[in-house]
Amino acid sequence: MTVEGLIVAIIIGAIAGWLAGQIVRGAGFGLVGNIIVGIVGALVAALLFPAIGLELGGGIVGSIVAAVIGAVIVLAIVGAVRRAA
Repeated sequence: MTVEGLIVAIIIGAIAGWLAGQIVRGAGFGLVGNIIVGIVGALVAALLFPAIGLELGGGIVGSIVAAVIGAVIVLAIVGAVRRAA
């Protein structure tokens, strides 16, 4: 991965994490935590969506939408685990 690709991934993760934090209230982790959740969500989406046959298209917008969906999934799981503990 190039430096530019890493910067784009961090920006997409930041946007996705922030949006997921807005969607799933009470499960946010602050700015840095939400960036990490957004990046993890993008990875979850990249692994999960092809396995179930879901394709959102290409480009930045498709990547952000996929990352937001993945981040919401991650936040929902983490929120459920935090409530159960």
